[in-house]
Amino acid sequence: MTSSMSASVEILPAEELGRVHLIGIGGIGMSALARLLLSRGIPTSGSELKDWPALAGLRALGGTIYMRHDPSNLDGVDTVVYSSAIPADHVELVEARARGLRILHRSEALASAMVGRRTIAVAGTHGKTTTTSMVTSILQHAGLDPSYVIGGEIAEAGANAHHGTGEHFVIEADEHDRSFLNYRPNVAIITNIDADHLNTYGDLAGLADAFYAFGSLVGPSGLVVTWADDPLTRQLADRLRAAGVPVETYGEAEDATLRAADLRSDAGAARYRAYLDGEPLGEFTLSVPGRHLGLNSAAAALVALRLGVPAATVAETLARFPGVRRRFERKGEAGGVRVYDEYAYHPTSMELALRTLREMASPGRLLVVFQPYRVYRTRDLRPQIAAALALADEVVVMEVFGPGETRGPGDGGIALHAAIDLPPERKVFVASWEDVPAEVVARARPGDLVVTMGAPPISLMGEELLAALAAREQGSSVGTASEAAAR
Repeated sequence: MTSSMSASVEILPAEELGRVHLIGIGGIGMSALARLLLSRGIPTSGSELKDWPALAGLRALGGTIYMRHDPSNLDGVDTVVYSSAIPADHVELVEARARGLRILHRSEALASAMVGRRTIAVAGTHGKTTTTSMVTSILQHAGLDPSYVIGGEIAEAGANAHHGTGEHFVIEADEHDRSFLNYRPNVAIITNIDADHLNTYGDLAGLADAFYAFGSLVGPSGLVVTWADDPLTRQLADRLRAAGVPVETYGEAEDATLRAADLRSDAGAARYRAYLDGEPLGEFTLSVPGRHLGLNSAAAALVALRLGVPAATVAETLARFPGVRRRFERKGEAGGVRVYDEYAYHPTSMELALRTLREMASPGRLLVVFQPYRVYRTRDLRPQIAAALALADEVVVMEVFGPGETRGPGDGGIALHAAIDLPPERKVFVASWEDVPAEVVARARPGDLVVTMGAPPISLMGEELLAALAAREQGSSVGTASEAAAR
């Protein structure tokens, strides 16, 4: 059940939506929208089955949270908001239709929240969250107080949404269900185009066409910013320019509008010499590692500079950018083992992240706890995901997280585990969440780095791993799942 507004459809301001109810309010995207609505004084409720960490903050803002899905949750509600993860026969959607309530996809509700603001929308297969966060941080430090909705939390802000006083509204625009076509951006960033969500688009050409449609939404008075170093985004830039859409680029290419020269990364930072229209701006340094994060920062820098932010402010912000939750996020250390969390689940982003994590782990080993995200992706990209995981020293594979999907024979974590080119003793499939900490404790040694990676729920595993590692250090008896079964 997806939505696709036409450009001619009037978008109501959020304040005209009345009482709003969000189905599945605890998800990262829905909780961000709820936080934004509540901050604007809009009566907001939502339903959930799991007590996600974000819900406490929503309750503190005055939100009503129902820990059940039930038709009665819609009493007094004017507008019901759903995401693409909600099936068409969901009990609350069925009831909303029966009552004749206004029903909006999350992207449509977010479009309502952006009415009257200058929107900067960040799309692309990889790097959306980090790039959106960097743009937001630069504008914040420039004193522009933008509103924002991001698919992750800026580490220093501790939130994924904010109702600002400034004219700019920064959003992460998700392409997976075509919902990014519901926005009307003034500035559109397209970080890259890679094979993903082909269950929606059919093939890479169909996906590229969707990004072209997204870029076209800015019109001749807007600006599209995209990556200069990749053939697909260069082709996209050419198509958009031919249609009269202004396009500027970033990257290492000589002809990039914002050129990142001598881009390099080590275990502690990424840095490059920045040139705008051929003129030197000095060295930009990030306090987080990863070449790909350096490129993300170049996109953010270019947009900020075009919005009038001084280069010195851009450089200062990037130098102290704290990162984004679930992007090389350090959870802690116990028993001499460092534990990180990383959102990557597509093979391209996984490979980039794991190569950086290997540098960070040295001279210790790198252990990955991976929860695959989406059945179709795990099935269709199994060889590539397995190849990325083989960069680790040891891998613990969990079952696929695919809400609303049906898993057929051979579509799950067991098949992925079998495809990883590592010796049997260096990889394991663990079906039960509860058994993962013991498995990690049995494998991790002092000096190692453990990273939880993949679907959203795995972000909650880090604390459990740290507790189990601390218990081992204190001499408690912790064994593998197989050992526990034998006791």
